[in-house]
Amino acid sequence: MTVATAIPLNPTFNERLTGMSQSQKIRLALGIFLLLAIGAIGLVMGRDAEWRVLYANLADKDGGAIIAQLSQMNVPYKHAPGGGAILVPANRVHDTRLRLASQGLPKGSISGFEVMEANRFGMTQFQERLTFQRGLEGELTRSIQSLLSVQSARVHLALPNQNGFFREQQKPSASVLISLNSGYALDRNQLAGIIHLVASSVPEMSPGAVSVLDDSGKLLSAPSDSQSGASGVADAQQLQYVQQLEQMHSRRILDMLEPVVGRQNIKAQVAAEVDFSQTEQTSELHKPNQSADSSAVRSQQTVESSNGSSAAGASGVPGATTNQPPAATSAPINATTQTVAPGGASANGNTKRESITNYEVDKTIKVVKAGTGVIKRLSAAVVINHQTVTDDKGKTTTTPLSEQQLEKMTSLVREAIGFSKERGDSVSLMNAPFVKEKITVVELPLWRQAEVQDMARSLAWPVGALLFSAMVLMGAVRPGLKAFANPPDAWHNNQVDALVAEETERPLLPAPNRSGNDSLVLASDLALEDARKLTRDNPAAVANIVKTWMNDESPS
Repeated sequence: MTVATAIPLNPTFNERLTGMSQSQKIRLALGIFLLLAIGAIGLVMGRDAEWRVLYANLADKDGGAIIAQLSQMNVPYKHAPGGGAILVPANRVHDTRLRLASQGLPKGSISGFEVMEANRFGMTQFQERLTFQRGLEGELTRSIQSLLSVQSARVHLALPNQNGFFREQQKPSASVLISLNSGYALDRNQLAGIIHLVASSVPEMSPGAVSVLDDSGKLLSAPSDSQSGASGVADAQQLQYVQQLEQMHSRRILDMLEPVVGRQNIKAQVAAEVDFSQTEQTSELHKPNQSADSSAVRSQQTVESSNGSSAAGASGVPGATTNQPPAATSAPINATTQTVAPGGASANGNTKRESITNYEVDKTIKVVKAGTGVIKRLSAAVVINHQTVTDDKGKTTTTPLSEQQLEKMTSLVREAIGFSKERGDSVSLMNAPFVKEKITVVELPLWRQAEVQDMARSLAWPVGALLFSAMVLMGAVRPGLKAFANPPDAWHNNQVDALVAEETERPLLPAPNRSGNDSLVLASDLALEDARKLTRDNPAAVANIVKTWMNDESPS
């Protein structure tokens, strides 16, 4: 018996690929392509930079100039949805802004005093004045747009031509149209700031000559020559003052009683009646002169005249009375005339003396102007919840407050608001149980919670890519690789890798018992067992032998 020698098969890559069917090749190629595509997309998305806004709300001219400059600087950029902003990588925002600012970008669609730099030769005085006015309007517009609440603005200046030949010069005026950002509003202080900004930038312009309008056409500032407009502004300011006054007194009550009854157990409202009328009182008082010492002399005049001989002899009745000096002059308040004849009447002549003294009259002028915003009356209404009491068993009940507690709290409220009986103030305090609203808390399912949705959005791409890769790997790549490793039809295209000697004769002699028995095994059974063993050990060699037999070829 000739023993067969088997050589194991080792097909090449081309032989394995040739042994695969057309569908297996397509499936394997498609799976490998999908895996590479998923890996490339994941790599690109992982390395994608975070984008930040470089500039927003740019004019078309500035936007084109910035994009051209970014292309020259090799800075990647893209447009935000809607084209409202230009985005660049987050790590290059500040550097790009500084480099663009050094080149004067963005210039803005509003031109300021830089229009004065383009003055050409031969400009008339009117053109120069118009150019200066345009530059001033542009500068004011830029200043107003720098406010946080203002989106855009336009400024119109009326600058009359000053002429020294006119006695009364026309005063300049201005109009401002502003458009606010969404969700913002101008308060009175911001509006006053805009008005004074414009008025202070133009010589001889008063704040009353500045009109401010919003984009809906509503007049925000009151004109100086409109009494109704000024009254409307005053009414708004007065209403705001009353509201602030009422809120202040309500806050005082709450700050006083909340530590006693609890934060949610008290409600307080205060109504204030405020007098905004302006009154001016002038009084003139005249006081009589009490005495000559306390009186003030305004003017004094003395006139003395004499008639007759200059040598006047002794006259009068001889005695001590005649030798007395004349008494002091007693003059009335106003002009008074008095004639004095010293020593009596003289036979040779008369002497006449007139003395006029005017005194100042006491006069007091008092002007009293009452201030605005005087509180005329305050009314306070306070509601306090029943107090909560817990017994020894832990049971909670509500009980009303006692009369002593209510009186003490009423006294505290009066002291907090500055109660005045002469003014007619009133305080009403009531104790009543509060109605508790049952708040039904609706528990959102897990998949509707914001945190879970955010996490799902962030993990959607990685998890989806992983699952899709697994499906491609298990459904297309793995079967293709398995077929590539063990192609079923490859052996039909290869040469015989084992040499098996052809058995020419096999004598039917008994062989020794392999199991140790004494019985003899026929040669045919032994040959069949050897063939089965060869098939189990080396199926490739057996397949080649069968192939050789079928093709009627001699084994090599």
